[in-house]
Amino acid sequence: MIRIAIVEDENSYYETLKEFIKRYEVENQEVCPVQWFPDGMKFVENYKSNFDLILMDIEMPHLDGISAAREIRKMDGAVLIMFITNMAQYAIKGYEVEAMDYVVKPLSYYAFALKMKKASRILRERSGKSIMLPFGNELRVVPEREILYVEISSHKLQFHTYDGIAEMTGTLKDVEQQLDSGKFVRCNSCYLVNLVHVTGIQGNDVLVEGEALRMSRAKKKEFLKQLSEYYAGGGR
Repeated sequence: MIRIAIVEDENSYYETLKEFIKRYEVENQEVCPVQWFPDGMKFVENYKSNFDLILMDIEMPHLDGISAAREIRKMDGAVLIMFITNMAQYAIKGYEVEAMDYVVKPLSYYAFALKMKKASRILRERSGKSIMLPFGNELRVVPEREILYVEISSHKLQFHTYDGIAEMTGTLKDVEQQLDSGKFVRCNSCYLVNLVHVTGIQGNDVLVEGEALRMSRAKKKEFLKQLSEYYAGGGR
């Protein structure tokens, strides 16, 4: 699955991209849910790290695509960014924000599909491990990157994900041994946080996609140290 945000102020180009993505899904048997954002400034102001790929128009009112991408990179070092532009020379600035690639208007499906295959390959290579989790009566394979944090209460583990909460019995120690130790760190005895989704620090709270989780006095120093090291390493 490739979760896509289209940041494009012109409805006609949004409709074209949406049709291209539908065609790509059928031809490549890939699920690509899409959300449209016609205003780059509002997209940045309300940004959450729940996309794999951003299709970003460069020329937009209020906030141009390059400036929007710079702001996004302050919050999310992992999301793929593909620029959409009338003039290829504008996209050269993409290296400043680690853009994956660009497509030039008027849009060609075949050129677009090649870029999508590139994005899919990159995402597969970086997806890392997955874990089997129970959601009600259904078992699902969930990539590590889609787990926001793990909580334990009364010997019950709760895996907070974009798709909801999965519950099972166990210990945080068991979970720590299964998940990537470089990305999942305890902020107290109850929470194991995915550093990928940390959006800020407020006093003694760590914000995970805007949700405040308390850092204990015993864990705070080490948690902040590992968070700093994670982002110093590029936030991969």
